[in-house]
Formats: sequence, C-alpha cells, structure tokens
Amino acid sequence: MTKIHVTTFIAAPVERVFDLSRHVALYKQMFHGNRERITSGAASNLIGKGETVSVNATHAGKSRMVMLKITSFDRPTVFVEEQVKGDLESFRHEHHFKRADNGTIVIDILEFGNPKDIAGRIFGRFYFKKYLEGLLRKRTELVRSYAESEKWRAVLT
Repeated sequence: MTKIHVTTFIAAPVERVFDLSRHVALYKQMFHGNRERITSGAASNLIGKGETVSVNATHAGKSRMVMLKITSFDRPTVFVEEQVKGDLESFRHEHHFKRADNGTIVIDILEFGNPKDIAGRIFGRFYFKKYLEGLLRKRTELVRSYAESEKWRAVLT
C-alpha cells in the first residue's frame, strides 16, 4: 500500500475550508479537463457521512470506476473517504482540519493500492502515485482559491 501525506495552510476559517473540501461542485471542477467524470449519491452539494461519490475514468487503456463512501465525519475536524467498490486494491483518504492563527491547517493522508488488473499494476507502479499527488494538490489549491477569496459565497450560501 502506498501513502501520500500533504499538509497545507489556508488563510480562512476551518468551517469554510471543511465545507469547501466536501462540496460536490468543487470535486467536479477539480476533474474538469481530465478524463474523469464524477457522480454523487449525496443528498445535497455538501457530501456527508454515509454518502458516496463515484469517479469514472480511463487509465492504462481501460475504463475504471471507484466508488468512495464517507465512512467517518466530524465537522469541522475530519472526514474520511474509503473505496467501497471499484478497480483499486484499496483507497482511503483522511481529510484533517486544524484551527490555526489566521486560518486552517489541512492535512491529507491518502493510502491506496494499485489497480487490480495487470495493465493497471504497471500503470500504478510508474504513474499512479504521482498522478494522485497532483490531483490532491489541485484540489487543495482549488479549495484555497475559493476559501481565501469571495468565491466561497457562490457555493456555500
């Protein structure tokens, strides 16, 4: 199992950063321009405990799907997404939020296994960690761009 740990400071209140991090529209925007598509089983735009998000993508020449479920949720300190169905050996993403002077410290801990098929294992060995790190940083920068400006009002009000 591979692990990625990213810590980021965002100059905005912890509640705002937490809610932006679980907003379905921002998930979709994060994948815009990539070959991925997001579908949500959330009752609202803010995904909560027990709700799911599915990511459909084409990688290593194959259509792939991962369904993630929010298995732990304590606003505004933590939520955890875990694969409940899909092409990966495993996937667990812990989102931690710590109140700090003038903002929020965001800690992402992502643990995952490679895709289950042979082509996916080769893809995973040489590319998948770097790909997921880039996606994680893109998401964090997207949340930061909303949280540190007035753009957050368009999605959270």
